[in-house]
Amino acid sequence: MFNQHDIAGHKDESQLNQKRDRTRWISEQRKVSDGAVGWAADSHPGRNHHLLSRPVVRGKFLFAGGEKLYVKGVTYGTFRPDLEGNEFHDTEEAQRELARIRSNGFNAIRTYTVPPRWFLDAAQRHGLRIMVGMPWEQHVSFLDEPERMRSIEKRIRAGVRACAGHPAVLCYAIGNEVPASIARWHGGRNLEQFLHRLYKAAKAEDPHGLVTYVNYPSTEYLRLNFLDLLCFNVYLESQKSLEAYLAHLHVVAGDRPLVMGEIGLDSRRNGEDGQARSLAWQVRTAMASGCAGSFVFAWLEFRPDDPKP
Repeated sequence: MFNQHDIAGHKDESQLNQKRDRTRWISEQRKVSDGAVGWAADSHPGRNHHLLSRPVVRGKFLFAGGEKLYVKGVTYGTFRPDLEGNEFHDTEEAQRELARIRSNGFNAIRTYTVPPRWFLDAAQRHGLRIMVGMPWEQHVSFLDEPERMRSIEKRIRAGVRACAGHPAVLCYAIGNEVPASIARWHGGRNLEQFLHRLYKAAKAEDPHGLVTYVNYPSTEYLRLNFLDLLCFNVYLESQKSLEAYLAHLHVVAGDRPLVMGEIGLDSRRNGEDGQARSLAWQVRTAMASGCAGSFVFAWLEFRPDDPKP
């Protein structure tokens, strides 16, 4: 039998081991976050990027080819479509931009529409993975129209099918920020069920692809436990507020990876220097908190030949 001293000693040893584990974890995150803003420059310039492995989820992180994958991403698009409705129509410009993105240390981009296969091939050549966005009319009361719901599911299937199996696909985003007013109108449970329906549709087309939904603070109450990873757009201009909110999101995420779908700061109001300072602590804070990665908003808001706003 254990006496009181044995139990106390065992408890002290257990707490010490937990403290050591926590210290090692914090040390690892700090190493990552210390270099997070120094994303510039490819640390493996000679690596064959065409050999990208598809990512998988292991606990709170993503892995690819047996190595932990920290997502260091930037958003890309949307752009004015051509006469045939194609947003990704300038192949030479896309190639130049992908090269610039990679040379600045990013390893992933987030698109808000489904890119063509040639764009995935180009991203792969540059060692970039893509969070593929699936656009649909989420700003209307879509659950009131059965035909619209079927149409949305059909487009999700078509979008995933077009990219299925490609090694450059980081994950699929089956939606982005359904407005809080629409979520309240339909009810959280009904929206959760519909997003689950879209998740299963995406998985049916690419069983090994990772699927997420990009949420935001106004609808954080949605219970989306079926997603492979949790993704949030978060814009907070205080480091302490971001630290506190990320701790909360990790509780929501549970044992799944947490990825920041958008972080950033408006340079028009805050200036480019203010934006750079804010992004520095936002990226470091996200990585140090244990996030699996972040996407900075945004690489391009318009093409060079588009009219300036």
